[in-house]
Amino acid sequence: MATSFHPLAGTRILSLALNLPGPAALMRCRRMGATCVKLEPPSGDPMGSYNPAAYRQLHEGVTVRSADLKTGTGQELLHAELAKANVLLTSFRPSALAKLGLGWQQLHTRYPELSQVAIVGGPGAAAEEPGHDLTYLAANDLVTGLDLPPTLYADMGGSLMATEAVLQAALQQAERYAGTGETHPAGRYLEVALADAAGYLGLPRQWGLTQPQGAVGGAHAGYRIYACRDGRVAVAALEPHFAAALCAAAGVQAADMRAMFAPATHQAIAAFMSARSRAELDRLAAENDIPLHTLE
Repeated sequence: MATSFHPLAGTRILSLALNLPGPAALMRCRRMGATCVKLEPPSGDPMGSYNPAAYRQLHEGVTVRSADLKTGTGQELLHAELAKANVLLTSFRPSALAKLGLGWQQLHTRYPELSQVAIVGGPGAAAEEPGHDLTYLAANDLVTGLDLPPTLYADMGGSLMATEAVLQAALQQAERYAGTGETHPAGRYLEVALADAAGYLGLPRQWGLTQPQGAVGGAHAGYRIYACRDGRVAVAALEPHFAAALCAAAGVQAADMRAMFAPATHQAIAAFMSARSRAELDRLAAENDIPLHTLE
């Protein structure tokens, strides 16, 4: 995941964000050249306890210091770092930040050039409501059945949106310096809601694309998960030329694209897949330019 693209070179970020979305955003910002400092409570980031390997990867190259922000010593360290930072990254509820003296108006008055990227659960007043990745996904119809989603979509999507916000703040500062000659550009408050990230990821489902009747929701015989002899196969032969190649390889008659939605086509392709091994299907894909991936 290394990159030679460093648009955040010269940007210093102070993070107070724990768990996943904030550290994931910080990881991306560091890889884009930012200097990253993080203050953690004396107990550390919970991620360090329940997944040390993930914690190490998220914080590679990040300067991590311990600070109890409820004490005078912790506050002294916090403000020493704030005085050097261009962007503050947080993931607290607004009321919790206010108790620490870190409400936006307080920050902006004391550090007018500092921008803040605040990762919250819900937008606006909903930022005070409890929630987590799973609840935000559920609210956007992204949880089906009783199985948990395979990854933390809202958290990781929110981390990308937070990275965008950091880039936006850095770009604004750079434009002001270059365009107006200002030596003290004003900082901005940018809020990123994980619920909004889940909503954005859920748009294809809202549009019907991934609903059962949608082309990429299972209605198209060329875009499905099938059982094969020793596992499963993810088939993504959606475009007409891929669908035609799939049908030809499977010996399925499909006069036009409408046939890909017919139950008989589904049944024929399912029967073809179930009679073949993963190795056979991998060779078939390579020889016929069919987008598929076999799975255990």
